[in-house]
Amino acid sequence: MIGRLIPREEKFFVLFRQSAELMVEGAHALRDIFANMAEAEQHARRLKDIEHRADEITHRTIELLHSTFITPLDREDIHQLITRMDDILDFFEAAAQRIFLYDIKTSPPNSRELAELCLKMAETIQMTVNSLEDLKNREAILKHCIEINRLENEADHLYRVSVAKLFREEPDTRQLIKYKEIYEILETATDRGEDVANIIEGIVLEYA
Repeated sequence: MIGRLIPREEKFFVLFRQSAELMVEGAHALRDIFANMAEAEQHARRLKDIEHRADEITHRTIELLHSTFITPLDREDIHQLITRMDDILDFFEAAAQRIFLYDIKTSPPNSRELAELCLKMAETIQMTVNSLEDLKNREAILKHCIEINRLENEADHLYRVSVAKLFREEPDTRQLIKYKEIYEILETATDRGEDVANIIEGIVLEYA
């Protein structure tokens, strides 16, 4: 009863939505890198800027968490959700940086498809996060979470197929190592997306 009488800080949902929006922007930049390697540097700079802005939102969320007495969700859920979304963008940016660190001039086979899955996952996470403030819409939120899990499974399968193909067909060992690392980073980004879905499922089950 007391908790109902004390105002809760609702700015967390605004910050969640801002973080998700930047994640989608970053996923578009990532896809553009692999779709047009001639302009990769331009899109990578764009992605770096997006990642910095997302870091600022994460820091603001954690600061707000420390200064808020009554939170709309469990404190651990808030912390995990914002940091996992930030992790996704970190991996997007890490993949872009590898392009320049390893002087890669052409898109690794299947990298476009993996980047496209990252974009679809980011967009689905955004829809899920945008619905989070209204937990009455439980079924829609859970459907989004199921779709995120499906996309992660698809990315995991594509990752395994891509690596297997590399070992069969790529004669240059150095190139193989470079491509394999990029595949791993992109697949890990989708793993963090699945983490986001699991966190949101837990929130729905606890509060809906």
